[in-house]
Amino acid sequence: MRRLIRAPVVSRVAFKGAAVRFASDATVTAPCSNLSDEERMLQQAVRDFSLKQVAPKVLKMDEEQRMCPELIQQCFKAGFMGIETPSQYNGSGMSFFSSILAIEELARVDPSVSVMVDVQNTLVNNIFFNFANEQQRQQFLPLLAESEVGCFCLTEPGSGSDAFALKTRAEKRGSDWVINGSKVYITNAGEASIFLVMATVDASKGYKGITCFAVDAKKTPGVRIGRKENKMGIRASSTCEVIFENVVVPESQVISEVGKGYKIAIEALNEGRIGIGAQMLGVAQGAMDVALPYLFERKQFGSYIGDFQGMQFQYAQQSMEIHAARLLVYNAARKKLAGQAFVEDAAMAKLFASQVAEKTASKAIEWMGGCGFMKDVGCEKFYRDAKIGAIYEGTSNIQLHTLAKFVRDRYAKEKRAAK
Repeated sequence: MRRLIRAPVVSRVAFKGAAVRFASDATVTAPCSNLSDEERMLQQAVRDFSLKQVAPKVLKMDEEQRMCPELIQQCFKAGFMGIETPSQYNGSGMSFFSSILAIEELARVDPSVSVMVDVQNTLVNNIFFNFANEQQRQQFLPLLAESEVGCFCLTEPGSGSDAFALKTRAEKRGSDWVINGSKVYITNAGEASIFLVMATVDASKGYKGITCFAVDAKKTPGVRIGRKENKMGIRASSTCEVIFENVVVPESQVISEVGKGYKIAIEALNEGRIGIGAQMLGVAQGAMDVALPYLFERKQFGSYIGDFQGMQFQYAQQSMEIHAARLLVYNAARKKLAGQAFVEDAAMAKLFASQVAEKTASKAIEWMGGCGFMKDVGCEKFYRDAKIGAIYEGTSNIQLHTLAKFVRDRYAKEKRAAK
């Protein structure tokens, strides 16, 4: 949690020409980038894990387009798959901000592992925290914390940015629901056994007919993984088609209420965008981590590359932009944790961090020259991985549209108040 510093303040303010002197025991809020001892310990633990357990596997996983099964189990053992999950459900019992720190640190080494952990924590687990009943939490959260990967099934061939033009249907039969349809581009689908499925129960109601179902594929016939996508970046992270053929789901596995799927998805994605911002922040920092040492190892014309002024200006610029992105991401996460409105901040964080990631990774390759273009160095992988930040969990244009509405409404309100 953010630390509050109590400090006496003496101020002099002018009001209608009169000086008013007052003293107060004001509360000064610590910077959003300040970390508690627990947060620093987590950050270092994830950093150590990333360097020791993830880094040696990155290139092979990328080439094979496959997440190492042993690494997935190590993520569970380390507590990364249930960071916010309370200890009563066998989780790590930490905070949303802790999840953001872990996602960032993992992405500094491999954004594929980072997004697996991200989806598990900021989408799947959070839906159970925020919308499931106690019986559902007891049923699913321990599994998600200890052994089972989850995924969030929303996108369909005809519903991408228009996320709620769903064709997947759920039909009531007796006391059960039967789901038929298919989803595409589902992150974690290749490893998942727990599926949160958005399906329409009444097309005439539009988005109000969308309902969220929890499906345990190990116990429920009819869930089939289709095509696995051959992607530009985050290649070790599975992105698959998921097909539902007469999948019978009991009423007890409807999350929240029938018709509340739209609300669940919107709120989950708003939180998830902070996670994507953290992932992109890690991508940018990871590219710097690879490129900067090289600039002070390689000499040209008798000087280190990093000492040329033209190069100094470039890495100084990117360092500043990464810092700005970190402040946006951390501030959005702190506001969410504090229960404050954060949707605008989340949109800014995701949008800007994805832009910074793509620019920094591109620059890092240029700084390293021919060496940066080679796969075994790792810099070009960050460049490929960065591009997805402008696409998933709401494209950059969707984030701009969201921000534009906030700006418009704010100025419209001020204009009305001035009349």
